[in-house]
Amino acid sequence: MHTKLLIDSIMRQTTVLIAQLSSAAGIRAPLAHLADEVFLSLSRELESQGVPRKVVADMFGLALRSYQRRVQRLQGSVTDSETTLWQAVLAHLESHQQLSRADLFQRFRHDDPEALGAVLHDLVQSGLVSRTGASHVALYAVTPPEARRMLAREERVTTATTMIWLDICRHPGTLKAEVAARVGLEESVVSEALTSLEREGQLTSPMDGPLTAESMVIPVGAEEGWESAVFDHFQAVSAAITSKLRFGRARSHAADTTGGTTLCFEIHRGHPLEAEVLGLLSRMRELTDELWARVAEDNKNNPILEDQVRRVMFYFGQFEKDAEEDG
Repeated sequence: MHTKLLIDSIMRQTTVLIAQLSSAAGIRAPLAHLADEVFLSLSRELESQGVPRKVVADMFGLALRSYQRRVQRLQGSVTDSETTLWQAVLAHLESHQQLSRADLFQRFRHDDPEALGAVLHDLVQSGLVSRTGASHVALYAVTPPEARRMLAREERVTTATTMIWLDICRHPGTLKAEVAARVGLEESVVSEALTSLEREGQLTSPMDGPLTAESMVIPVGAEEGWESAVFDHFQAVSAAITSKLRFGRARSHAADTTGGTTLCFEIHRGHPLEAEVLGLLSRMRELTDELWARVAEDNKNNPILEDQVRRVMFYFGQFEKDAEEDG
């Protein structure tokens, strides 16, 4: 079993996904912390699985003492991130409110001019900064901080609410602190999201005790909650693979209730089965939505005790790739 090759391949594909997410919808998410966060998360998971710390250190190519020092350092600083040029330019503009292009290029004269120009263009395109004039006489001014903070806060709470709702659905009876730890948010943000869920009638328990919520459904075409849908699908795929590996079932069987299947159909424009192949996603959605509705109706009429619930996570997906596309 070429485990190293498998791990390397999964890592490469994951970085592609992270790159897409980090720049989605004009967002420029900080990435400087990722390497340390991956190290810390991997070390914790390996140790929780019973792998001796000395062996974990060896897996990372570190002496035990060096490994322990790095873990201790990161436990206190993993949330810190280095300042990027993008962040530095925005911070400098915020401190001066408006500056000319010449002033900015003088301030960041030790940085790559092309990179600085690209950053300024990106800040204007994202709406964080406005520009008056053109070329070397351009004047840059920041969008008022209050407006940006309000937008950022609203966006964060909206995203956090769906992520927290999803987490409670997956872990009924959980506590607020446990949700915060799993989702990676401050308890104050979780409290605000829970208030929103309670106000909208999605929370079915008191906020100060074990939490339960209505089933979460993100309809096709929804503009909000896509982050939770992406995470839910990614988590389901990862959990299915992890479950098979954990119980030594790396090989598939026809009667499996945990696992997955990947098929690649090779067609061309005008292929006699083109419509049937491209319609798989739509037909599968109709089938699963209908089954989900019937199960939900039966559970409403015949409630299941929590300690008797068997949760079956079903995932499926489809994407079309042209011949000239890579990856």
